[in-house]
Amino acid sequence: MKNLKKNKIGILGGTFDPAHKGHIKISLEAKKKIHLDKIIWAITKKNPFKEKSHKSLKERIKFAKKLNKKNNFIKIHFFENKLKSNKIINLISYLKKKNQNTDYYFIMGADNLIKFHKWHRWKKIASICQILVFDRSRYKAKSLKSIAYKKFNKKGLEFINLKKVNISSSQLRKI
Repeated sequence: MKNLKKNKIGILGGTFDPAHKGHIKISLEAKKKIHLDKIIWAITKKNPFKEKSHKSLKERIKFAKKLNKKNNFIKIHFFENKLKSNKIINLISYLKKKNQNTDYYFIMGADNLIKFHKWHRWKKIASICQILVFDRSRYKAKSLKSIAYKKFNKKGLEFINLKKVNISSSQLRKI
């Protein structure tokens, strides 16, 4: 029997309200450094840690697709209706069951690592996939002191350094 090469897929989840060049930059960097075959932008209706989204789900999906016309390795998806959940653990479990010859990498910003211990089944996420953490200005020092970082003790977590893109969705909404 042939030894098949495993696919490597990154998952970047969020409201993408709006999607921006920072999302693209970390996707490109993750693809390059980890040799990912593709990256899924898993758009959620609502982030449980934030106020409601400013644009509709349909508008956010349409804009994310438009923004990525030239990045054919980035796939835009909305899974919540199919999964009946917006929990990242449910998405990763679903994808792993569906594609058993695939290694998954969950991509997040250092700002998310700070509150990662508040996520649903957060320890399980790190046990079923590698977590790639991208530094965001002002957040790395705090994220290195986070409950999640101390719990994982670098196991299951990888910090990816890149030239910072000082942009965020909340900044863009103010424009």
